[in-house]
Amino acid sequence: MAAHTSRRSLLARTAALAAVPAIGSVVADTALGTPALAAATDLPDYAPVPQSSLGPAINSQGYYVGRIKRNLYWVTDGTYVSAFLTTRDGVVLLDAPPSIGHNIQRAIDDVTRPNGLSNKVTHLIYSHHHSDHAGGSGIFGRNVTRIGHSETRRLLIRDNDPNKPAPEETFEDHRVLHIGGERIELAWHGANHTPDNIYIHLPAHDALMLVDVALPGWVPFAGLNINEDIPGSLKAPVKALKYPWTTFIGGHLGRLGTRHDLKIHMDYMDDLETEIRNALTTVDGTPYFVKYGNNTWAAVKTYLDEVVAVAARPVVRKYTGVLAAADVFTESNAFMLMESMRLDEGFGMTVHD
Repeated sequence: MAAHTSRRSLLARTAALAAVPAIGSVVADTALGTPALAAATDLPDYAPVPQSSLGPAINSQGYYVGRIKRNLYWVTDGTYVSAFLTTRDGVVLLDAPPSIGHNIQRAIDDVTRPNGLSNKVTHLIYSHHHSDHAGGSGIFGRNVTRIGHSETRRLLIRDNDPNKPAPEETFEDHRVLHIGGERIELAWHGANHTPDNIYIHLPAHDALMLVDVALPGWVPFAGLNINEDIPGSLKAPVKALKYPWTTFIGGHLGRLGTRHDLKIHMDYMDDLETEIRNALTTVDGTPYFVKYGNNTWAAVKTYLDEVVAVAARPVVRKYTGVLAAADVFTESNAFMLMESMRLDEGFGMTVHD
């Protein structure tokens, strides 16, 4: 069991590094004994990941594939999540994370071969334009119908990356697909994580895919998942819960989610907002501006750092053991939420007399 767990952890770490090449480069240099890694012994300790936050073990090739319901399946490398639908006409793929890469096709083969089904990906639906979810699209060649929001097309044309060709078929607000006898509902309910991030609903499979908003079992990645529209992201889980579904596909971290997972995410965000309001109201900025005088940025930075620390502390304490990495990214998430509250909502902004 220990060896199995160790291998699983190694494969998951490898997938994570593949998704963050710059970090992977540093780790590789360190492993070769370069001076860059001399200080690695000073790395911080973090709380253990709750067992409930972990997904299934990945195989020796670095992936896990499982059934969601009927002919809907999901595949993960432990860090990223994709899904696919087998139909009488071929396979519909939902996102193509490059860290899973060619293992997506291997996972499809694992499912289709024993059942005598076509393993050809005929359609690929983009959740949004970010490379970490779309950058494996090029693997499937040109003879694939790519579908996404109209803004996804604009952004992918802008990016001009052959690994993520722009979708040929687009929509604005809603589109219902009928492919191989299956119904897939696409919707854009306003900007959230990105301006183009969409909801993918599979009603016959009781599943909803909404990527990079709520990560089942985990707190958001840094900066609320590198968020481009925080007010929209705060509303997104509420909109997601209006759909009928039992399985949630969040795009990350090796496991599927439930309605309860979305509610825990919303509780986390609500608690963080409450503590930020309290901290902005109670932390006195005067000592920081007195100390740093005309160095305005030093004063602002140290004051806001203290606001963030005060706000994050009770949230970390409450969610450690509930959501993985509460002690890793809550301060980063608090900073982004605080700035949205100040700049979007105007909290704490007073008009000079």
